[in-house]
Amino acid sequence: MALFVKAVTKNKLSHTFQTLSHPKPFTSHKWKHTPQNKRRLDKALRVLDIITPKPSVSATRQTHLRLVQNILSTDDFAPNTNVGITDVFDEMPESYNSNNLIPKHSLRRDGLGVDVNVLSHAVSSCGSMRNLRGGIQYHCSAIRTGFFDNVYVGSSLVSLYSKCAELENAYRVFEEMPVRNVVSWSAIIAAFAQEWQVDVCLELFHQMRNSTWKPNEFTFTSLLSACTGSGALGHGRSAHCQTIQMGFASYVHIANALISMYFKCGAVEDALYIFEKMVVKDIVSWNSMIAGYAQHGLALQAIDVFEEMKKQGIEPDAITFLGLLSSCRHAGLVKEGWFYFDSMVEQGVQPELDHYSCIVDLLGRAGLLEEAKDLIEKMPIYPNAVIWGSLLSSSRLHGSVWFGIQAAEKRLLLEPGCPGTLVQLANLYASVGYWDQAAEVRKLMKDRGLKTNPGYSWVEIKDSVYQFRAEDRSNTRMTEILGVIDILVDHMRMLGYEPEMHEEEIDNALYLIG
Repeated sequence: MALFVKAVTKNKLSHTFQTLSHPKPFTSHKWKHTPQNKRRLDKALRVLDIITPKPSVSATRQTHLRLVQNILSTDDFAPNTNVGITDVFDEMPESYNSNNLIPKHSLRRDGLGVDVNVLSHAVSSCGSMRNLRGGIQYHCSAIRTGFFDNVYVGSSLVSLYSKCAELENAYRVFEEMPVRNVVSWSAIIAAFAQEWQVDVCLELFHQMRNSTWKPNEFTFTSLLSACTGSGALGHGRSAHCQTIQMGFASYVHIANALISMYFKCGAVEDALYIFEKMVVKDIVSWNSMIAGYAQHGLALQAIDVFEEMKKQGIEPDAITFLGLLSSCRHAGLVKEGWFYFDSMVEQGVQPELDHYSCIVDLLGRAGLLEEAKDLIEKMPIYPNAVIWGSLLSSSRLHGSVWFGIQAAEKRLLLEPGCPGTLVQLANLYASVGYWDQAAEVRKLMKDRGLKTNPGYSWVEIKDSVYQFRAEDRSNTRMTEILGVIDILVDHMRMLGYEPEMHEEEIDNALYLIG
């Protein structure tokens, strides 16, 4: 029965997602914005909200109970197979009072039950800590006390599930909310923005604009974040226009989000324009510019921004130096990279794994593999898989097979089941004639059913984002696309360029298909 309910709920949610997958433009109709028309529209929307059928409390409660039960039955809770919804109900007060998440006396008010404000705060705290189990226990408390239909508790639950990678459950909670406010709408838009589902974000934004609630600066920040992640420049520009229209353009965090969006979408001049027009700039503003220039390999511009930042008296932080080192890495500026790495320590900023990874990659790309390996071995922090992966990539780039094999083996100790590393290791063994070792790695992958995750790319045409996946032949115009690719490859070869690792990629693809 539980499986049947779960399947029905999932199908219903899938239908909802399909409905939301077709975005509407920000202004899908013409409307003359006179004060009189605005009052009429607001009144009509309020009446519509009143007469719209709302789910009954008992039905909504059952939906929440099923949601919690479904989560408890997932693999994440598999070790606690004896834990049921009743156990979670009973466990909640003792376990989380002892952790002092909220004071014990705040849980009860005049013997009437859980305080709604404290409950909302507790759920939010669990979301911030990505504590799904704790959040579920407070969700149970909300069901038991009847506060699950409170708008603030509901909004906190939406944020909790989205931050814990439970996007479908976040949407189910939102869908069941009898009352929504700007916080609720912003929370669900932020949830889908985390997954870069810009079409769904735009549809939700459109629905919000048609409700009685207006978006605030946090709504737009989430919307711009979705545009940034998906590279949707057209939608990002539309959101920018909306922020100007609603008076949010001067907000610092809105401007920072716009800078990141324009840089990610390749509109460098627009990002610079936003930055220069900012009356007030914070550390995030400067860091966004440095990181943006780094993304485009504009190291000298990134360094200029950093020097200007120091003149303005802004103290750089770890993110500032990460952007600087990244820009030096992309431009191959070894001397400058070492200089800024040493400057971190002098200014009291402790280098972290990401900073060491940038330097290792910088040295590796420059062919200084021995120096990069020495740095890894002398690091005060234990190197992670990313750092060994950087050395592996550099070894392949410069044809240093033995360095590559060492790096691959080190990385596999940290990530034994990484298919990408195993494929690279097999190719490295084969390149030096170690056929037995190469075959052993291939067999290991086949026995474990390991395959590399396909890469994605996307392009925006007329405000629509088209996504492509490696080895995906589902596009109806695939024959035309492959024809254009062949022409481009032939043109590259005529100009003296050879596609890097083309034969290896074909070999990997054939292996994975086989």
